[in-house]
Amino acid sequence: MAPREYPASDPRHMSDEEAIVRVLAGEADAFAAIVRRYRDSYARFATRMVGSRADAEDALQSAFVRAYGALGQCREPARFAGWFHQIVVNECRAFASRRSRRERWYAADESILDSIAVEEPGAGAAGAPSVEEIQRALDQLPVAQREAFVLKHVEEMDYEKMSELTGIGVSALKMRVKRACERLRELLEEVHRD
Repeated sequence: MAPREYPASDPRHMSDEEAIVRVLAGEADAFAAIVRRYRDSYARFATRMVGSRADAEDALQSAFVRAYGALGQCREPARFAGWFHQIVVNECRAFASRRSRRERWYAADESILDSIAVEEPGAGAAGAPSVEEIQRALDQLPVAQREAFVLKHVEEMDYEKMSELTGIGVSALKMRVKRACERLRELLEEVHRD
């Protein structure tokens, strides 16, 4: 059987499935279409998951490298977005875990870290929480709640899209978002009480 000939189409119009087939056939440059397609949205997502743009870029770069290396394991190339989402989440979790271990190593007394976090810039106008306070509160959420909250309220996805992407049921996602909102409210109220 002769190798399939691909049209010299604009890579931006290539489906995920077509790009993956091309990469697996030896056209490594086709992966660039996937990177361009997902880089910006996952950069926003990773930033909210790990807390800083620089750390998010590291986690996202690692996710793209892992995805490229494991592309042959993507069983449903048409559902690449959901498969890649799990890689990004895992990389963000691993990054946050490594960062947490580093922080504990540098500061044996956890209270030192807490006092540093409180001394950062405070609330904005009229007592509204600052971006830094919101990010610190997000960082304190369990990863599953943080992920659901970011997808719903930062990426502005509907629950059906979130479910498709994560493989988690709609009712479970609604509960995670609800609990994340409740916990964020508690954390931000604590900051403003102090």
